[in-house]
Amino acid sequence: MPRRITACFRDFVAAIAFYTALPIPATWQLPFQVVACWAPLIGIVIGGGLAVLDQGLSLLPLSPLVRSVGIVAVWIALTGGLHLDGAMDTADGLAVTDPKRRLEVMSDSATGAFGVMAAIVILLLKVAALTEIHTWRWLGLPLAAGWGRWGQQVAIARYPYLKPRGKGAFHKAALPSLKHTIPSLLLMLGLSVLPLGTTPSAPQLALGMALGGVSIACLTAHWFYRRLGGHTGDTYGAVVEWTEALFLLLLATL
Repeated sequence: MPRRITACFRDFVAAIAFYTALPIPATWQLPFQVVACWAPLIGIVIGGGLAVLDQGLSLLPLSPLVRSVGIVAVWIALTGGLHLDGAMDTADGLAVTDPKRRLEVMSDSATGAFGVMAAIVILLLKVAALTEIHTWRWLGLPLAAGWGRWGQQVAIARYPYLKPRGKGAFHKAALPSLKHTIPSLLLMLGLSVLPLGTTPSAPQLALGMALGGVSIACLTAHWFYRRLGGHTGDTYGAVVEWTEALFLLLLATL
């Protein structure tokens, strides 16, 4: 049992090192083979940290818009822009009319106009949605980040990887089928129903966040599959970013 706990802790720290820009000592020998299994939990941790920061900013004389801009900026900093970069590369690839050149364009480190526009739209959607969320910001942030990364798990487990030698190919071994995403799904559903019993409208809110999170994550992963015939490391990031933004929009409407 102690060895198992130690192994889980090392895997969790490896996931933090892989998915965030938080400082992890370079001398630590970390196993990255199963980091994808921890992705939704890492999202909840990131979102939880953002929620704590947001509560602190609420004590200052700042408008909701300024707070939201600050939160989104820190959000990017915490992830090192990892997923946003993937969303930008994916947008550049999808803008190419020749399907055979899309992966080549996505592999290019240079960012094109469509990538920049995609990033602007994603960031504007997040800021606008957060500005309209008042009561449940503390829960919306962990849920958005968590559902985004569960959508990434669905993309990994459900659809083929288009680059056998790509940097994200090892994720398929960690999540070979959809059943391996069930633990994370149960975690996200449990978090989504937290509002139950708080207000008369809580059941509708909880149901909306649970079903909406599942639907947005699955549909986003499927949409990129339909456009490309599979997924790459870049589209994994795109699934995260677009699911986060769309979930925040859903919460703003709820």
